[in-house]
Amino acid sequence: MVMHPISPVFDRESRILILGSFPSVKSREAGFFYGHPQNRFWKVLAAVYEDALPETIEEKRAFLLRHHVAVWDVIAYCEITGSSDASIRKVTPNDLQVILASADIQAIYVNGKTAYRYYQKYTQETIGRDAVCLPSTSPANAAWSLERLVRAWACILSYGTEK
Repeated sequence: MVMHPISPVFDRESRILILGSFPSVKSREAGFFYGHPQNRFWKVLAAVYEDALPETIEEKRAFLLRHHVAVWDVIAYCEITGSSDASIRKVTPNDLQVILASADIQAIYVNGKTAYRYYQKYTQETIGRDAVCLPSTSPANAAWSLERLVRAWACILSYGTEK
């Protein structure tokens, strides 16, 4: 079993929650979300929010909080081979109440179909909230260009700016 090693990023001002499935090997090594240099998550968010691309973990954390975005993953523990979502077995979900109890989350988004599938299976009924499935920012989702991802992810702008 591999344990999720990264704490969620959120504060009381967080208004949207973005969930991945489980951190990649590169993210686990980096100690922060979307740590693989080819993952387009940070480029997409920077473009959507028309903000500078964050580089360091501190910049990434500050970027998320500035835009009222919480980030975590659906899975707390699982068996996984490398970074392959297809290899995920024996899932234990994260308890999203950690975030939902202290932040006024107005919308939940999942980064890709795998995260969505695990959200529906393990979390949706427990918390009683739907999630919107956005196209994965993973380099494995090569069918989606950066520009197309930015257009799809722009829907997150509907939330998060109000205090």
